[in-house]
Amino acid sequence: MGLYQYYLLSVMLLLPALCYSHYTSTYSRATYYGSPDSLGTPTGACGFGEYGRTVNDANVAGVSRLWKNGTGCGACYQVRCKVPQLCTDYGVYVVVTDYGEGDKTDFILSPRAYGRMALPDKSAELYSYGVVNVEFRRVPCWYKGYNLQFKVHENSRYPHYLAIAILYVAGQNDVLAVEIWQEDYQEWVAMRRAFGAVFDISSPPEGAISLRFQVSGSAGLTWVVANNAIPSDWKAGVAYESEIQLK
Repeated sequence: MGLYQYYLLSVMLLLPALCYSHYTSTYSRATYYGSPDSLGTPTGACGFGEYGRTVNDANVAGVSRLWKNGTGCGACYQVRCKVPQLCTDYGVYVVVTDYGEGDKTDFILSPRAYGRMALPDKSAELYSYGVVNVEFRRVPCWYKGYNLQFKVHENSRYPHYLAIAILYVAGQNDVLAVEIWQEDYQEWVAMRRAFGAVFDISSPPEGAISLRFQVSGSAGLTWVVANNAIPSDWKAGVAYESEIQLK
């Protein structure tokens, strides 16, 4: 069983590890969106903010069929274009950060990601196609040097309204639900999926905030607990790193 890794150097680094015997390809089409700097967009529908613009060296994508009501946010895919005279064999590895519909496409790529599918000196010609046939497969994410982070979304209003997104979710895992611990009642209370990867709650508990989230992955359905994940004096727009990472 072969193990292939494609290294992308950036402030935010993703290395998807592939085990080819476990993943089958699906044929589709891909295009790209306009961007003045070829990066992602900080206003993507997943609610990731700046993380959604730069994660994985800005090799990111918007999806529609793979959106899954926001559960698809943060998933990693290998996308390879099917124009052999222009495209590499390994294609590009992308992180889903946005929702987007195209002309029978499964991926609307950032310009950087779209160009990364091309052979050296062939990116301009590939861009001229606009839309290309591709094959893709879901792959695990691996974030070297990063644990999970719990970002307090910019829409949060201390102390009355808390919205969060979970960043750097490694492995091949989907976050299905998030709950917050209510110390007064000694119980877990469900947060609402507000949009994309953002979960929210009104009147969050005082003090440090403990969370648990349900993950669907290779281990099936599991709950992961993050005690004191967010400090008592949390601030909107800040991402708090945990000591947890998934596999």
